[in-house]
Amino acid sequence: MPNPDQEIRTTLADIRAARTELSKLLSPSPLIHNAWLSEAFGCEIYLKMENMTPIGSFKIRGATYRISRLSAEERKAGVICASAGNHAQGVAWGSRQLGIRARIVMPRSAPLLKIQNTRALGAEVILFGDNYDEAFAEAQRLREATGATYIHAFDDDQVVAGQGTVGLEILEQLPDVDMVVCSIGGGGLMAGLCLSMKELKPGVKLVGCQAAGSPSMVESLKQGRAVSLDKVETFADGIKVGKASERIRKILAPRLDHMLVADDEAMAASVLTLLEKAKIIAEGACGLTLAVLPQIREELRGKKVVLIISGGNIDVNLLSRIIDRGLIRAGRRLRANALISDRPGSLAQLTQLLAQQEANILQAIHDRNEPSTRIDETEVELTLETRGPEHSAQVIEALRAHCLRVTVLQ
Repeated sequence: MPNPDQEIRTTLADIRAARTELSKLLSPSPLIHNAWLSEAFGCEIYLKMENMTPIGSFKIRGATYRISRLSAEERKAGVICASAGNHAQGVAWGSRQLGIRARIVMPRSAPLLKIQNTRALGAEVILFGDNYDEAFAEAQRLREATGATYIHAFDDDQVVAGQGTVGLEILEQLPDVDMVVCSIGGGGLMAGLCLSMKELKPGVKLVGCQAAGSPSMVESLKQGRAVSLDKVETFADGIKVGKASERIRKILAPRLDHMLVADDEAMAASVLTLLEKAKIIAEGACGLTLAVLPQIREELRGKKVVLIISGGNIDVNLLSRIIDRGLIRAGRRLRANALISDRPGSLAQLTQLLAQQEANILQAIHDRNEPSTRIDETEVELTLETRGPEHSAQVIEALRAHCLRVTVLQ
């Protein structure tokens, strides 16, 4: 376990050593220019595709490098960690590549996809507790009982060195990069970027971002000390970290140029944008890097900007909900309750009206038994697909002119 009283001492030389070791197992992740986003923000935007690693996340780097540095005695005892997802897969993948036993303690609330993927990589998955803290406590108990080495997700010198290899690749792929935007959970990746990129290219701007419902590092940087939040609320499980690391904070504080936040609604809309405009499946943490860009729009103009697409392991059910929320926020999906008279032909007239307005009916629930309606009235709950906010406004106006009452649902 890391010593909280000892500062992280990762250097550029350590990150280069990690790059040499990891190159035996991993190819650099692609850096892809996106024309649509570039035009939208008046700059050149590139996407660093960490979602295309073998486990679909940057976590593969730090975990694998940390495991590769184990002594022969430590390898015999195996490794253990607590994780709700991507770190678990990174530890499992690295352990399998190096022939080491891995135990992963995951909270019972962990996404099913990540549990299945971790098991498929050969690790022993132990489901314990209702949250990360309970899983972490169990992992510590097992560490003491078995003598296994605990692999921390971010608060570790060698893990930070492994994550820092992302920065080396960016500088090789885009030497004249002006800005890098990266989401922060525990901060291991951003710490690695700070230690690699600021050393080699001091003028590069580094922008960190967190979910508004989980701003542990934001608050830590404001207060000048690591803080623990009473609660964290965000759908982006990869960056849902309530307790900040003081060791990581000390790396970030003098090197970050901006620290921004965005709410879950903006993140969901950005996940949808990445899906449509970049043709990539991205986790909420990746949507966050896009969601914060409007806050620094003026600084982006004419610059070469890299967004770290840190992972793509998102549950399809969650993705479906994110798409729905994103479409509603973008004004392309409209939900409304329409009250109409309960007489023959009324529903047909309503659907005909929507056809005239060129709104696509995705769902229509005709409820004649709603207690708040009169005996001669009926309510229809509509879910409609529209072309955007202006079209939605036109549809609402037409509905209100035709129906007894219209309630727009959020």
